[in-house]
Amino acid sequence: MTEEIIIAGFGGQGVLSMGKILAYSGIMEDKEVTWFPSYGPEMRGGTANVTVIVSDTRISSPILQEFDTAIILNQQSMDKFEKAVKPGGTLLYDPNGVIHPPTRTDINIYKVEGTKTAVDMGNPKVFNMIVFGSYLKVRPILSLDNVEKGLQKSLPERYHKLIPLNLEAIKKGQDIVETVQAV
Repeated sequence: MTEEIIIAGFGGQGVLSMGKILAYSGIMEDKEVTWFPSYGPEMRGGTANVTVIVSDTRISSPILQEFDTAIILNQQSMDKFEKAVKPGGTLLYDPNGVIHPPTRTDINIYKVEGTKTAVDMGNPKVFNMIVFGSYLKVRPILSLDNVEKGLQKSLPERYHKLIPLNLEAIKKGQDIVETVQAV
């Protein structure tokens, strides 16, 4: 199994954090992993993306042109990465930041109301974990136990008190993901 993922949005949406947690969770599952971030000098408010590869076998390069899965959190990222999803691949998006939804008919498309759900939960900062939970529902490549270990590894110890809230958000994301199109 090899899963090649791009996560893209604005800086401050937790794009890089989501990728880091995904990568650490893969390590906890004894997988081969790469984490390759890319962001502009603006960081918060500028565009950011991260490529993560999780595999049972050695990974030859972290640089990809096509992806099995794209997690898209804003329109600029949709415009850039929708076409980079492999045919038969998966695209998840939050409609809050996307004006023009995806139009491809050869991929699986899922809508995640992550922003709205995070506000409903009373903590907009868990937005990325809601989206991450939706990803894990449609592409169950990691166990929730190892995701919890990944959270412990990637978050500084002073934030470990937030792990239960993050796990709650992940589970909520698994409940709210909506299939837009399946191929």
